[in-house]
Amino acid sequence: MRSPAGNAELALLLEVAGTPKPGNVDRHRDLADLRFEHFLAGAVGAREGLELAADGAAVGPAFERAVEGMAAQEGGNTQFGALLLLVPLVRAAREDLAPPVAESVVRETTVGDAAAFYRAFEHVDVAVADPPDDMATLDVRRGADAVPALEERRLTLFDIMDRSVPGDDVAREWTAGFDRSFAAAERLAELDGPIPDRTAAVFLSALAERPDTLVATKHDEATAREVTERAAELVADDALERDRDAVETFADELVDRGVNPGTTADIVAAGLYIALEHEAIEL
Repeated sequence: MRSPAGNAELALLLEVAGTPKPGNVDRHRDLADLRFEHFLAGAVGAREGLELAADGAAVGPAFERAVEGMAAQEGGNTQFGALLLLVPLVRAAREDLAPPVAESVVRETTVGDAAAFYRAFEHVDVAVADPPDDMATLDVRRGADAVPALEERRLTLFDIMDRSVPGDDVAREWTAGFDRSFAAAERLAELDGPIPDRTAAVFLSALAERPDTLVATKHDEATAREVTERAAELVADDALERDRDAVETFADELVDRGVNPGTTADIVAAGLYIALEHEAIEL
């Protein structure tokens, strides 16, 4: 029987194995500087931080350790957003992996957790939007240099996520009871077939629901909407079942354009973890 940390590591591995996932690294596609094997190494490297969360460590330090381990490969950022979802979910699994418990875990985070979150940015480059003017001293890209301002304002990690919601759907999961993550788990359980195929199907349906906030950050909101509209057309046509080539073409096109819906992948990874913990999918 796998431990919660083992299931979280496995979720990261299954997420990157799913194909086709338009715009994302998968077992058939690499990006220019980010390859499939980097994701495998990132998942394995994150294990120690995930085990800290499973053992009851505070969310912030467990997350920072997971990111530090993830970053110990040549590709850079592979699963930062996914780990920001997985660490509190693994922590919640000590009691009950359900939305109210997960919500309680994140709402109980501290200023110390927020400081550890900021320090995690010193381990790896992460694409983030510019902060509002009143948050300039708290720009996460400042890393540990922002911690004094953070401590002066007594902001917890949940407070930071709450202030990040308009442009970050990983942060939104923290404030909305991980609703999309739990919905992804339900969809994975409802589908048939190999889990990597189910992962690709759930990724496409999640991408069709909401514009990916990483795409909006790295490109613009119009591009994010365009990608979602294209995904919605493919979902409506049931393309993964009837015309897989159309999805493969879309996947190659986004890779060629450098459009990476990575936030959607993060949510699918969290859904895989929930489904594994609930034994809703089996290997």
